Amino acid sequence: MRNKRVVVIGGGHGQSTICRGIKNIPHLDISAIVTVADDGGSTGRLRREFNIPAMGDIRNVMIALAESETTLSRLMDYRFEDPEGKGEDVQGHNLGNLILTALTQQCGSFLEAVQTIGQVLNVKGTILPATSQVISLFALMEDGVIVQGEANIPNISNHIRKVFYEVPVHAMPEAVDAIMHADLIIYGIGSVYTSILPNIIIPEIQDALKHTKADRVYFCNAMTQPGETDGYGVEEHVQALLDHGAPVDAAVVPNDRVSPKILARYEKQGSTHVTVRQKKHSYHLIRRSLLNFDNDLVRHDPRKIQQAVESLLQRGVR
Repeated sequence: MRNKRVVVIGGGHGQSTICRGIKNIPHLDISAIVTVADDGGSTGRLRREFNIPAMGDIRNVMIALAESETTLSRLMDYRFEDPEGKGEDVQGHNLGNLILTALTQQCGSFLEAVQTIGQVLNVKGTILPATSQVISLFALMEDGVIVQGEANIPNISNHIRKVFYEVPVHAMPEAVDAIMHADLIIYGIGSVYTSILPNIIIPEIQDALKHTKADRVYFCNAMTQPGETDGYGVEEHVQALLDHGAPVDAAVVPNDRVSPKILARYEKQGSTHVTVRQKKHSYHLIRRSLLNFDNDLVRHDPRKIQQAVESLLQRGVR
């Protein structure tokens, strides 16, 4: 009997949390399709200087999928201090980003560089950049303003109508193949407009998602993200995916109680609790305990995610 195949689509810390949770599920083949649209911080500086795809989110997923935490995996996440914020030389860079940049130049292929480091870290899965192109994400706001750059989009006090690319962007063939042969596809967790959708709006990925036989499941955020999903409930999060061409068969929603004290703290930062607002949905709604509240922070718990995914693989979304 063959292993089950799961594809996780996204970027940022949310995707890494899912990968960290599911890597210990036995008889599972994991593929992580990761956005390379990030243009901020260390990643942004390196892509501008060396004209290579963004690698910051890929580095995070690599560390999450590493079989065990080693000195090397910890070093991959090490950031050289930049106390004055000048960003000169290696200051402010992640060591892992620098290693991936060096390997890309040596190998001549960004994907090969990712695979090489994956072997060194003994990564439990396949990490696939959504595209090998150097891309810039754009957002059209409700008032017609267009914002360029993934790092800039959440900083505009406006509502996002859609995200898009101004030039044709093509998917990595390996990413399309992974989607077509998957048993389960997971969107999330994380920034809908700047982590998940930059993958989905690539036409070949969008087409594969429509034609795959896999269940397509969205793990919904627990709190809204200022500048991206202000005022959103579960339904608005899912609608953003649907509006950008991502089929959704089910949404997995945390049913954990968040204390008033924690909610008040988040509200001061412009973030509110994501709740279910409607009784009927065109997709299945799955409520599960998914969160932990260490240090009064609302975070998805990798162990609970593992249990949720195991249930989805055994029973499906219905």
